[in-house]
Amino acid sequence: MKVLVTAKEVATVENEFEIEEMAIADRYLGADLNEWDDYAVEEAVQLKEADIAAEVVTVTIGPDDCEQTIRQALAKGADRAIRVWDDTLEEATLLDVGAKTELLAAVVEDEEPDLVLTGVQSDDDSFGATGVSLAEAVDYEWAAVVNHLEHDLKDGGASIRRELEGGVEELTDVSLPAVLTIQTGINEPRYASLRGIRQAQRKELSVQDLAALGVDESAVDSALELTAMYEPESQSDVMLWEGSPEETAGELAELLREKGVAQ
Repeated sequence: MKVLVTAKEVATVENEFEIEEMAIADRYLGADLNEWDDYAVEEAVQLKEADIAAEVVTVTIGPDDCEQTIRQALAKGADRAIRVWDDTLEEATLLDVGAKTELLAAVVEDEEPDLVLTGVQSDDDSFGATGVSLAEAVDYEWAAVVNHLEHDLKDGGASIRRELEGGVEELTDVSLPAVLTIQTGINEPRYASLRGIRQAQRKELSVQDLAALGVDESAVDSALELTAMYEPESQSDVMLWEGSPEETAGELAELLREKGVAQ
């Protein structure tokens, strides 16, 4: 059984930052593996450790710079990785769900995995739709916001538990092949060991462009356009007093009178 896991590098932002035109200035940015994808990688590796999966493959859409981040998944136990990128993607200002779906669907068709695990969403775009859209494109069964997966995968199916609105959970089965979008908290992602980090540098990381995947350049065209980026204005102010209750009670009472709360 083969498991394919999406793994995305996302930007991390310092508490204090500046926006230049329509992007956060590079000097305030770092990079890390997307949190939701980290849980998906861990779930796939656990399937391999349980002798359910024979191979775990990760796939990412990103430039050369993201390889070190993506190798985190290899260091944690994935067997090999695929990175999708070329000049057309380099020039794209925004990859929407449709574009990502076409690219990932091409990889799924090449790899023919039995199970695809994606994070529920990404820390940056937060579309929260790519996994389900991918399942539709490749005609796999799917389940979204999965917070428990039985690892025995009996009779060509998977028993899962998924979150619904209002704190409700659903127990259901899906037939393989399937796409599951993984929720945080389904497991405890491991730290990459020093041995794993060394091994990751020797594991295969294949780079594929649109032509190799048989995807037309028009797939990158997006109906979405980024028109502005700004830091939201604060809706309220917080006042903090230091001192004992006796020392601050009078100041609080005075503030409440000013606001018309106390008479």
